[in-house]
Amino acid sequence: MAALRSKRIKYFFILPSIIWVFAFTLFPLIYSLTLSFFKVRLGKPLTFVGLFNFGRILQDYKLAHSLKVTLAYVAITVAIQVVLGLLLALLFHQEIKGKTIWRALLILPIFCTPVAVGYLGLTVFYEEGGPVNSILMSLFNLKIPWLSHPTWAWVSVLLLDIWQWTPFCFLVILAGLQSLSEEVYDAAYIDSSSEWQIFRKITFPLIQPVIIIVLLLRLIESFKIFDIIFSLTGGGPGTATEVYSLYTYRTGLRFFDFGYASALSYLLLAIVMVVVNLFFRRIRQVYE
Repeated sequence: MAALRSKRIKYFFILPSIIWVFAFTLFPLIYSLTLSFFKVRLGKPLTFVGLFNFGRILQDYKLAHSLKVTLAYVAITVAIQVVLGLLLALLFHQEIKGKTIWRALLILPIFCTPVAVGYLGLTVFYEEGGPVNSILMSLFNLKIPWLSHPTWAWVSVLLLDIWQWTPFCFLVILAGLQSLSEEVYDAAYIDSSSEWQIFRKITFPLIQPVIIIVLLLRLIESFKIFDIIFSLTGGGPGTATEVYSLYTYRTGLRFFDFGYASALSYLLLAIVMVVVNLFFRRIRQVYE
């Protein structure tokens, strides 16, 4: 009897997780897939249209623009974040005075919600009397139209995202560096005194799996970017910073075209899956 009760109670403890997965993952996934095959109109019955919503994707020039903006955003931010994270990790892997305090300060941006970061950017990049332009005016007599010019609005979004997520890359890579054996470096310093050679032939190959994991995590998250851009620029000026997720949001929740928005969501899912599979295939080729 006690053994039977013990067997049942373990299911009781995992029941909340099962309910959560079904309610907030599987059900929305299946429901949105169903909607993608229908034309949804407010106050009217659903109309089955088959693959019509997916066919619209091929003719949507706004989608092509938002996808191009997203790919550029992902490529620039992820590359800079990983490189800066690696450089900071190498720096803080050395003996530095006050290292613990500086490391704590560096990782603070991770704990900010992206929406709050976007609204913080509105204050920081405010064109008339904002802190950044005030400093530029006092030093160089220069005022930059951060949020009203397409190029500078794009730059402001990139800077905020890099500021928030570089600490994540730094923290994970630093943990990877600290897990390396000191004996390997002791032997390496006997054969070579060049720090660059040691990094290129020992450090980088050993932490490459960690860098790849960081790269994958940031790629997946960057493709879903929405919060910062929504609160900072709203996709503007015009559509200069309108990324894929924001375009999908507007299609579904501004224009109430839920069927087409669902099809757009599954296209993004397919793109992310292809990117992740390509990376995993490359990893298997390297390590097998």
